[in-house]
Amino acid sequence: MEPSGCTTTKILLMNDHTENVVGVQPWEVTDVARLRRFLCYGSESGVYSTKEHRLGMESALALLAMVQEGKGCEVVEEIKRLTQEGQIVRSNPSLFAMAVCSQNSDVKTKQAAYHALKEVCRLPTHLFTFVQYKKELKEGMRCGIWGRALRKAVAEWYNEQDGMSLAVAVTKCKQRGGWSHQDLLRLSHMKPANEEIALLSKYITKGWKEVQGAYNEKENSEEVARIVSYLEVVEKVKHSSDEAEVIHLIEEHRLDRDQLLTNHLRSKEIWRALLREMPIASVLTALGKMTADKVLEPGGSDLATVCERIQSEAVLKKAKIHPLSVLVASENYKRGLGNRGKVKWEPDSDILKTLESAFYKCFINVEPMGKRFVVAVDISTSLNSTVLGSLVNSVVAAAAMTMVLVRTEAETQVVAYSEGVVGPCTITADMPLAQVTAELIKIPSGCTDCALPVLWASENEKLVDVFIIFTNNEAWFGQANPLETLRMYRHKTGIFSKLIVCGLTSNGLSIADPEDRGMLDICGFDLGAVDIIRNVALDHI
Repeated sequence: MEPSGCTTTKILLMNDHTENVVGVQPWEVTDVARLRRFLCYGSESGVYSTKEHRLGMESALALLAMVQEGKGCEVVEEIKRLTQEGQIVRSNPSLFAMAVCSQNSDVKTKQAAYHALKEVCRLPTHLFTFVQYKKELKEGMRCGIWGRALRKAVAEWYNEQDGMSLAVAVTKCKQRGGWSHQDLLRLSHMKPANEEIALLSKYITKGWKEVQGAYNEKENSEEVARIVSYLEVVEKVKHSSDEAEVIHLIEEHRLDRDQLLTNHLRSKEIWRALLREMPIASVLTALGKMTADKVLEPGGSDLATVCERIQSEAVLKKAKIHPLSVLVASENYKRGLGNRGKVKWEPDSDILKTLESAFYKCFINVEPMGKRFVVAVDISTSLNSTVLGSLVNSVVAAAAMTMVLVRTEAETQVVAYSEGVVGPCTITADMPLAQVTAELIKIPSGCTDCALPVLWASENEKLVDVFIIFTNNEAWFGQANPLETLRMYRHKTGIFSKLIVCGLTSNGLSIADPEDRGMLDICGFDLGAVDIIRNVALDHI
């Protein structure tokens, strides 16, 4: 349902292929393209970095221009669409954009933003972040942020939640970024829409004792009684030092790690209870901690159970685990050291073998893009370097992404290149990671000439939709400029080919033309980069 006054005609915005719009060339970076870049990864430029930067008005000029031109409703619709279609790589930019739209003087834009709040702010953390951005946008202004519109929108966010789902959410995440549920309920002056929300409002603002006094002697509806019972369990766990009791409550009520005390997590038995329902993504990140705490011991039944889950195709498929997620978990586990260096463990060989097996099984989770790719790899200069912001070796990261494309895209050509030399690599879908890695580093080291793969494709009459270049080096080019080379290739073939340069160890790249929608630089590499590549290849951004 559209907010009152908002047009349903999305001129240009809802057209995923801007090249089809009259007068717009496929490579032109319109305000719409800049908006999509910003919403997707927080920058209007053609550079994605694994390091997130603070968002401000200066980084969202296209967003501001469109809002000022009276296209605020269309901007809100675009935020909703990208969110619902899973094209948002980072949530903060879309929440920032929502805050900007909600501050606008145009009534229709403001109404549209608040109307869409629940669809964009799906989690409490999203709501807290949205409110914080509104606060930052109002800094320096005399008026406060808690006007009637925000109070109404926040109150509706709570009132439109399912009672039991909200009970779980508020007990898992109580506060974030300086805001709490108690703050938001107090400042929004929320009037509960039903008995379940009234109960949770009392719990959040007054505490468990007030709830006990109000509901224990009262004849409650079935749903209210269920929520009271759940809150009682959460409170009991918070005050319990009885290991057996905590385990019983975890198992019976499927409690989460976030609902326990730090002291509880020093218990092996409590960890074992959590493991039975722990999401597989959480298991992968907690392997080191559980090994260090002797929860997973060599030859133990718990270790066998965890290994069975990790390499279960059904489990991996249901959770949609990407191969790169398993690779990162494996490299982190191999290190035997936590991020802050306080937690240490001896990597278990069975877990390492299990992670290797899971890596290959996860390829079924990658949805094909149906494009023609050339993957060009030049990472032979330093095999010991790691990807920016990661523990993964750069040659392994490039090999893993190459495998993803070879195994899921029917038309993928892999080449290795160095200064003046380009050579096709024989990479097949049945090759293991170690063999792919070895194949990619056969060509001697030299300078990184990013034009070579495009020249090679042109000279060999290869039809390519997307060129992806992996390199450790600072990008450099020789006699041929990669930008001009790509444009000549486009002109020759009639294909709107795209060029993505991944500087795996680079803090900054300057290959991509920011005014060309088909070019992108990636600094470092992570799961977000995988999604960015997909978005660019499919013309989503």
